[in-house]
Amino acid sequence: MSIEARFRIERIDFLLDVDLNLPIRGITGIFGPSGCGKTTLLRALAGLERCDTGYLRVGDDLWQDNGYFLPTHRRALGYVFQEASLFTHLNVMRNLQYGLRRLDRHRHRVSLDAAIQLLGIGHLLERNAGELSGGERQRVAIARALAVSPRLLLMDEPLAALDLARKHEIMPYLESLHEELDIPVVYVSHSPGEVARLADHLILLDNGRVVSSGDTLETFSRIDLPLARDDKAAALIEATVAGHDDDYNLTYLDFPGGRFTVTRRELPSGHTVRLRVVARDVSLTLAHQKDTSILNIFPTVVEEMIPQGSAQVMIKLSANGVPILARLTRKSAALLDLAPGKAVYAQVKSVALLS
Repeated sequence: MSIEARFRIERIDFLLDVDLNLPIRGITGIFGPSGCGKTTLLRALAGLERCDTGYLRVGDDLWQDNGYFLPTHRRALGYVFQEASLFTHLNVMRNLQYGLRRLDRHRHRVSLDAAIQLLGIGHLLERNAGELSGGERQRVAIARALAVSPRLLLMDEPLAALDLARKHEIMPYLESLHEELDIPVVYVSHSPGEVARLADHLILLDNGRVVSSGDTLETFSRIDLPLARDDKAAALIEATVAGHDDDYNLTYLDFPGGRFTVTRRELPSGHTVRLRVVARDVSLTLAHQKDTSILNIFPTVVEEMIPQGSAQVMIKLSANGVPILARLTRKSAALLDLAPGKAVYAQVKSVALLS
């Protein structure tokens, strides 16, 4: 079971030409620079963009093919835009109830009560939509999209219009979509931090074409992709909470390559987290350093090396099968005589806990 999508949309100054097979579970991130076709692809999935050539199957349901087109209002989907687009003359409950009248009772997969609880908006139901904060409006918009029990949830940069505080407020609710619901989500964003934290599967778009499609952790670790050329290029690592150090207020996180030590987080033992290790925060040594303040040091093997510009090189390391990236100067790489297969120690100066 998957989502099969093939679209060709030609405009005067733009061409979207994609052939995708997306997982039917979890969150698929669509990432790329402005103007690369992210929103056009999302609108094509919704049936809002007519295609020169189009095919779309969601699981067993055919939504579009040559000679057949299921209109948007008959597609079992929810759509969350950058702006919440609530009816400001209605209260929150009446906004949530909008559209339920057309919902076939056999399609009820997410109850209205479940959507309200999931997004934590029970205390807002009698409030007028025009009185809500930006984060509250977006949570209501997501709950409204879920209330129609979609087969597919589309989200077009839902955090783009929010300030940093509101983004931090709403992010846990977006994570709960992944944990609590069995509904595939296609999530468009221009923020690598958002897709790194939320997405299971990642599509990279550039100039209307798919540059890469695959597991998010694997995609971030590929040094042949545009992500690796970004100043904040990073590897993503999944780890498990191993315990806490009460004396030093630390948390220990285990992964196949060793144990990370981070500032204490109130997480239960056994809980899975996602870490982001920025390549510029990783240094390499030929021997395990003892007299150092760096706590996170791991034995690794050099897998790949790609020059970046005239002065730097990006290095992909393997820590017992887990990729770590390091960006060094070409001179440092030469002094260490780095080459694929060489054993080195990765010193991680800082690490971000994403979830």
